[in-house]
Amino acid sequence: MAIALTSSQTRFLRGHAHDLKALLQIGGKGVTPAFLAELEEVLERHELIKVKVAAEDRDARDALIAELVSASESALVQRIGHVAVLYRPSKEQRQIVLPRG
Repeated sequence: MAIALTSSQTRFLRGHAHDLKALLQIGGKGVTPAFLAELEEVLERHELIKVKVAAEDRDARDALIAELVSASESALVQRIGHVAVLYRPSKEQRQIVLPRG
């Protein structure tokens, strides 16, 4: 189940994501089990990440991003062009404290 964020939480996370570099890049092979395993590990460690999606048209990018969000049970914070910002709180060690409401 994907995480639901309020508008203030989304704004807060967008501010934190501004200076981040893309940690993962998804290419022509699409969403593979190896990529999903790496995504899980990176989300657990960082909680807030940028993923660069190398798909030609907008519909293909949207489909790949939707697949990533559902597979990782994360929240799509923002999408600008080829870059998606994903958030999922860590199960072990939370680093980002979201504002209430």
